[in-house]
Amino acid sequence: MDHQKLTQNNYPVQTKEKIFFPNLDGLRFFSFAIVFFCHSFIADNPLIKETIWYQIVKVRIFSNGDTGVSFFFVLSGFLITYLLLKENEMTGKIDIKSFYIRRILRIWPLYYFCVIFSFLIFPLLKAHFGQTPDDASNRILCSIFLNNFDRINVIPDAITLSVLWSVAIEEQFYLIWPIFFFFTPRKYFPLIFLIVLLASTTFRIFFIHKTAIDIHTLGVITDMAIGGIGAYLILNSKWFFAKIESLPKNYILLIYILTLSYLIFGVEIFSTSIMQIFKRIIMASTFLLIILEQNYSINSIFKVGNWKIVSQLGKYTYGLYCLHGIGILISITLLRKFSLNHFSWQIWLLELPISFAISVFISWFSYKYFESWFLKLKTKFSYITKG
Repeated sequence: MDHQKLTQNNYPVQTKEKIFFPNLDGLRFFSFAIVFFCHSFIADNPLIKETIWYQIVKVRIFSNGDTGVSFFFVLSGFLITYLLLKENEMTGKIDIKSFYIRRILRIWPLYYFCVIFSFLIFPLLKAHFGQTPDDASNRILCSIFLNNFDRINVIPDAITLSVLWSVAIEEQFYLIWPIFFFFTPRKYFPLIFLIVLLASTTFRIFFIHKTAIDIHTLGVITDMAIGGIGAYLILNSKWFFAKIESLPKNYILLIYILTLSYLIFGVEIFSTSIMQIFKRIIMASTFLLIILEQNYSINSIFKVGNWKIVSQLGKYTYGLYCLHGIGILISITLLRKFSLNHFSWQIWLLELPISFAISVFISWFSYKYFESWFLKLKTKFSYITKG
């Protein structure tokens, strides 16, 4: 393949390498689903909160969306590192400018829509329904992707703003990650992962009881680094690739059992300080194995890419993640208006499916008529395209 054929703007033409991970979209959707369930099951009736199902589903399994967010981080670390390493392999360098443009076109439009909606439109809607807007979030930090630091002390009033702290961390990761690979000789790439892991673990050791370490960038960048390690090993270690490719089914089953245990018994598993320190490494390593076995193992119990509906929904995951709060808000507002939120069955048969359906529609609309325009521009700055 002739990778030297360039346009007048120095971007490759007709030589862009195509890669396709058929199972990543489905994995993204399942990560979103965890976050969605965490924000769902809105019960106004105190008797519902005392039921066994509510205690198990809402309080224990989906008490927070950290598991889903962590999976998102690992997946991002894997995919972004893979693309950077392939670009370096193809061209001998990292085009930081093009990388930033691609990330801006993918992340910024919807992110800033959510910021504008949260600060300007949401308070008006809340006031219209007789409630008092009460958002103390820092507008400047939210505008420059530093709102995860604000989130440590302030819980946003608008749910469309409350989820953006993780997008901010992703954007911070995108800012620094290509710089590391640009200035580091290829043979020293493993040092990047080692240094980041050491820095993050050291931070968690010293600040385990002092700050919200699972919202602070240094506390969670471990996830991205471990995802990156997986990409590096897949591309550079034939032994590692062979091990993943031939992973036995009983090992694969164990990986999914571990993941399920994080959801159900996470409070107990990570109850001690030492386990909290290494929580991200433990969880991220498990999630990385899922990503690798889904894409490379020949003994997989199932391939999520075979579930066409799930994979299709996975294409809208960024919109689903950012906008599902609007779907939930519309659903619970309507149900409250018609007094259809007093019993458990109404949560399962009305609130949950209506919230999901509205979220999917809004995300599909956003992707088709808003995000896709920027995605088309994004491909002009890519050395590697999705095949």
